[in-house]
Amino acid sequence: MLKYGTSVIGGVNPRKAGQIHLGLPVFASACDAIKEVEFHTALFFVPPSACKQATIDACEAGARVIICLTEHIPVQDVMEMVAVARLHGTQIIGPNTAGMVTPGEAFAGIMPGFNDKVFQEGSIGVISRSGSLGTLVCLILTQSGFGQSAFYGIGGDPIIGTSTREALKYLNEDPKTRAVVICGEIGGSAEEEAADYATHINKPVVAFIAGKSSPEGKKMGHAGAIVSGNSGSYQAKLNSLEKKGIRVAEIPSQIPDLLGSYANLARA
Repeated sequence: MLKYGTSVIGGVNPRKAGQIHLGLPVFASACDAIKEVEFHTALFFVPPSACKQATIDACEAGARVIICLTEHIPVQDVMEMVAVARLHGTQIIGPNTAGMVTPGEAFAGIMPGFNDKVFQEGSIGVISRSGSLGTLVCLILTQSGFGQSAFYGIGGDPIIGTSTREALKYLNEDPKTRAVVICGEIGGSAEEEAADYATHINKPVVAFIAGKSSPEGKKMGHAGAIVSGNSGSYQAKLNSLEKKGIRVAEIPSQIPDLLGSYANLARA
């Protein structure tokens, strides 16, 4: 992250407070850090059991954004994390996110933002519950001449701090973003809710939904990717998105052609 240009001011680890790592100080807590350096984003690489306290610490220190990579956090803890964040006006990205990338500027997390074969500066915003799927889609976009304005890894857990709809809202308000790709999955109603919002914006939105062949009741990868009855199924999501005018790719490699069908989107 440092080499790419991300403004990292230090780390937090109570057992290593006072040390210097990669030329940066390590603090005992975010509240201690804010007394010496200014920051607005907290990035979590911590065990599930530590996430709730880390969230409280970051929020009390005044962090505006928390990016939580950790998965397998107890659901009750995630509910408390989201509640605490809302009380402090802090936005949570994740849990179970691979992070965020602004190509040409910075990245936070474990996405390969530094790899120019995957990420190139451009005008396509990408929202994904899956880090690996999001990486594949960005690779395909780059290979097809479409750069990205931002990658938004919202996370694959059942309860997350920022929904697909909210991420779409942020990208709609971003002047660099001219179109959005939603990388969705079976389970839940996140994509359907985003589709409702997409009808009120002027930017093209295309989508890919993973899990077309998944059997009912079988959890596939992410904790949120499980289907009960027709709710959250591939067909239900496909029908909802297409009904709202969102073009859906059957396979990721079709996404560039769907974007290219819009006259105002030129490839690099």
